[in-house]
Amino acid sequence: MNPLQIGSIRVDPPVVLAPMAGVTNAPFRRLCRRYGGGLYVSEMITARALIEGNAKTARMVTFAPDEVPRSLQLYGTDPSVLGEAVRRLTEEGQVDHLDLNFGCPAPKVTRRGGGAALPVKRALLRRVVRACVQAAAPAAVPVTMKFRMGVDDRALTFLDAGRIGEDEGVSAVALHARTAEQLYSGEAAWAAIGALKQAVRSIPVLGNGDIWEAADALAMVDATGCDGVVVGRGCLGRPWLFADLEAALAGKEPAPPPRLGEVAAVMADHARMLADWLGEAAALRDFRKHTGWYLTGYPAGPEIRRRLAQVSSLAELEDLLATLNPDATLLPGGLRIRRGHTNGPRPVHLPERWLDDPDDVAALSPEADALVSGG
Repeated sequence: MNPLQIGSIRVDPPVVLAPMAGVTNAPFRRLCRRYGGGLYVSEMITARALIEGNAKTARMVTFAPDEVPRSLQLYGTDPSVLGEAVRRLTEEGQVDHLDLNFGCPAPKVTRRGGGAALPVKRALLRRVVRACVQAAAPAAVPVTMKFRMGVDDRALTFLDAGRIGEDEGVSAVALHARTAEQLYSGEAAWAAIGALKQAVRSIPVLGNGDIWEAADALAMVDATGCDGVVVGRGCLGRPWLFADLEAALAGKEPAPPPRLGEVAAVMADHARMLADWLGEAAALRDFRKHTGWYLTGYPAGPEIRRRLAQVSSLAELEDLLATLNPDATLLPGGLRIRRGHTNGPRPVHLPERWLDDPDDVAALSPEADALVSGG
């Protein structure tokens, strides 16, 4: 498959790591990059938090010295705030690529008009995208955008969003082929990715949703004609998925899933990298959620899973991992066991009369910029 061109950035293979809060931090991105090429995007950062400044946000926008390109996702609703955040990031040379999040389905955001609710307001979306593209232009930093199909099946916004992005100069668009109402439930509607590809002709269109193994990426590209794929939950506990994707997209056969001993070695390495970044105590608290993802599909008993989910030190982690059967293999169907969020569907909370006038550009409350995850 052809490489993906995002501004001056060549992405080969055309694979993008989806931003996931609490997951796609610098250590996880570094781990994934060991397995293959692609574009590895940071956790989502709110523009307002970046401008106001705090220690947590400063750490989240930190990249490893060897991390190239440096890719960061921004979230916000105010064109002036987003524009200022983009100017700071690009003028100071902190990033090589910026992605805009218009897909977050969290109720505390959509009820204030942010996230997946914002594309309903076409004129406001245009102002937001224009402010970011113009602010990034002097530094020649490409801007992309990621969004969902819409609020629900009655309020689909993805075609308008894609055309607005194309009109305003973004370098690529990515569609998570679910509505905000679906959250992470059901099946991704890949046909919508194909429709977006037909509507947006001059820039790359990327598809996101239900890529659990390399064959899914091939199937998505074949079904939709998309120019690249965005991978989220499928790589949780499986950073080697990027090696599988690189092989498959090059027409090669992916390697068989690793044995449990290999998985344990990656787990230990991941935890050590987190400890170097966060300190041991905080790192192990953060790593606990990863342990279940790594063991998904492998024959490990409930007791070891429970103890790993409560691990508090690197030494304890290594002792527990040593009790696993290193020769155990992935159970049949293990690649397709869903990881991460599975919640939904759920009615979407919106501001009063939000759907009445899509060309309304009234300013949103600063509370719409609350830091959340999703997309």
